Amino acid sequence: MGYHHLALAAKDMQAIHHFYEEVMQFELVKVEVGPSPQGGWAKHFFYRMEDDSKFIAFWEMHDMPGVTDDFETNLSKAAGLPDHINHISFDVHSKAELDERRQRWQAAGYDVMEIDHNWCHSIYTKDPNDNLVEFCLTTGRFTEEDRTYALAQLSTETPTFSKPPASVTNHAANDEATKGGRAEFASLGRRDS
Repeated sequence: MGYHHLALAAKDMQAIHHFYEEVMQFELVKVEVGPSPQGGWAKHFFYRMEDDSKFIAFWEMHDMPGVTDDFETNLSKAAGLPDHINHISFDVHSKAELDERRQRWQAAGYDVMEIDHNWCHSIYTKDPNDNLVEFCLTTGRFTEEDRTYALAQLSTETPTFSKPPASVTNHAANDEATKGGRAEFASLGRRDS
């Protein structure tokens, strides 16, 4: 069983629309417009990811009591956490697709971080809500040893750290990659030209 949709609040639907339809290539297929239970009204936009069973959705809110214009859209920042903790990850089916997605982000003016996590390969950038978004390709298979280790980590206070990433590569928008260095998620996103 998968999930049907993830719904997030947005401040700038035009920027969200550009990013998710033009850059991410998710198609806007539906909007629900109506009154909000607490007052005011809202638009609820749905972007199809692959088929008619998986969506990402965004709320544009109007005149809602208690909702101010300065609400926080970054999920991690709203929770007082580092940027990389709360993030949105989408799957890809091949390394070629992952590379194409990275090139698309760069061409659209977004800096990209690429990490080989040893069991999956990921690229990251930030959306207009300042949330970390990821495309991820699973490259390994899970073993009983993996499960045993995961179950043990649920209760241990003295963990054995996982193997560090095989590689971290920073790709500047419309530029060449630089290998190595630390994963600095806070610096990702669209460059102002």
